[in-house]
Amino acid sequence: MRLSFWLKPVAAFLAASLPAACAGPQAPLALVAATADTASVATPADLYGDLFVQVQMRRIFPDGKTFVDAVPRREPAAILAAWRERDFDGDDAALRRFVLDNFDLPAADAQPTPSLVRRGPALPLESHIGALWAHLTKPPVVPERGSSALALPEPFVVPGGRFRELYYWDSYFTMLGLARDGRHDLIESMLADFTSLVDRFGHVPNGTRTYYVSRSQPPFLYLMAELSAEQDRAVLEARLAALRAEHDFWMRGADRLGDSAPAAARVVRMPDGALLNRYWDDRDTPRDESYREDVETAAESGRAAAEVYRHLRAGAESGWDFSSRWLADGRTLASIDTTNIVPVDLNSLLYGLESAIAERCWALGDTACGDRYARAAEARRVAIERWLWSEGEGRYGDWDIARGGIRPGVTAATLYPLFTGVIEGGPRADAVAAVVEASLLAPGGLRTTTVDTGQQWDAPNGWPPLQWIAVEGLRRTGHPELARAVADRFLGTVVRTYRETGKLVEKYDVEAVRPGGGGEYPLQDGFGWTNGVTRALIAEYGLPGE
Repeated sequence: MRLSFWLKPVAAFLAASLPAACAGPQAPLALVAATADTASVATPADLYGDLFVQVQMRRIFPDGKTFVDAVPRREPAAILAAWRERDFDGDDAALRRFVLDNFDLPAADAQPTPSLVRRGPALPLESHIGALWAHLTKPPVVPERGSSALALPEPFVVPGGRFRELYYWDSYFTMLGLARDGRHDLIESMLADFTSLVDRFGHVPNGTRTYYVSRSQPPFLYLMAELSAEQDRAVLEARLAALRAEHDFWMRGADRLGDSAPAAARVVRMPDGALLNRYWDDRDTPRDESYREDVETAAESGRAAAEVYRHLRAGAESGWDFSSRWLADGRTLASIDTTNIVPVDLNSLLYGLESAIAERCWALGDTACGDRYARAAEARRVAIERWLWSEGEGRYGDWDIARGGIRPGVTAATLYPLFTGVIEGGPRADAVAAVVEASLLAPGGLRTTTVDTGQQWDAPNGWPPLQWIAVEGLRRTGHPELARAVADRFLGTVVRTYRETGKLVEKYDVEAVRPGGGGEYPLQDGFGWTNGVTRALIAEYGLPGE
């Protein structure tokens, strides 16, 4: 791993991470202090106030992510002063001209998003994926003043399309493909980036923008570290420290739990006293990048707006934004209640994180540390088996805090305990495999859920990361035939779409075997985790029919 980041002046590097309005002589210290209060990191909504609200609510740009990724051409205070001197009431064209005069928009927004084009691919699929790595690789980031971008010390791979920054859980699945293509340089540099983020913020943000800092995503950093061949002790110690800091982030709030407060931040006390976790966000305002959508959802809900915003943000932290998993009525987004749920995927990953920390502590000679995290992992495993298992349905699920039981509905999250080693096989793994085969296996791969709500993390969509989790979880617990069926069917969908369009896209309709749909934004191509999972599955199973 290149250690150039650690040789840079820390104060100068951290100063580049801050929005212009927050920069100053003491800025680096202020940002370090923000690791325990990520809601204090200034976002575009904080910097531009009513100007921001008007641009987003009047939909000056079709994609709410456009304005929050724009870079101001002068100090935000000067832009706001000019804004207050003008009257744009009802004149959207004039407001748009004002924004274009004062901000540089992201390059991808200078032209319309290209639609899927029917054409034959110029390269075999594997070669196409290999060629995409260079296209999706971005250099180190030193943000311009006032930008929402976060500084990053090393090159990294982005998903593609509107997702032009480094994302957390996406990156693990991207790295699977990088490993198969021998791009270990990018794996190491991305791990350096993630370690630097934990050092600054106390966790890995959802993505490398200021408006993502108040939340994380499913904790896959320990699995990324397992893809590395690094043996330098100093690097291994730094990564272990990052994993321990991430665990602290998820467990923050445990000291505030009690009979009258069974949940605090991301920690939940179960009925028997065991501690499990939920998704959360340190803010309870509309998401900057989906401001108008969130305001409209809150208005439709009839509930306190801040409550709805927190649930929407927590759903974004889950990575499943959005899904019937998080909907109290199982159908409508206005009923979202994500923070009322103890998710099986999150807790399975935290079991894996605790186990990985224990192993790394032991390997570095810290027996006390290893024993501590091993005990935490075992306590979590017992709690998952007790509270997140439905004996009657033969599946793992999400615990509903208010209702005191597992939420209805089979989802692909049921495979996470198999994937992270919560169980190694046996009757429960067999039961999960049977449920998956009966309810989730579709002609083109694994369904995300069994219901079609119009949300993108529901049927008929199948997502590349969930295909990998299913294949690996089934394979390692003694169900190789079903694992192969999932892999072959999903690869068949990817190949068919590639032959018809020349592209790999972020999600697929695994029932109709075509590109997927639904959600808050148009289908994106690129696409980091699709490239990674496809490349890894080809390495394991070959292309269908070969």
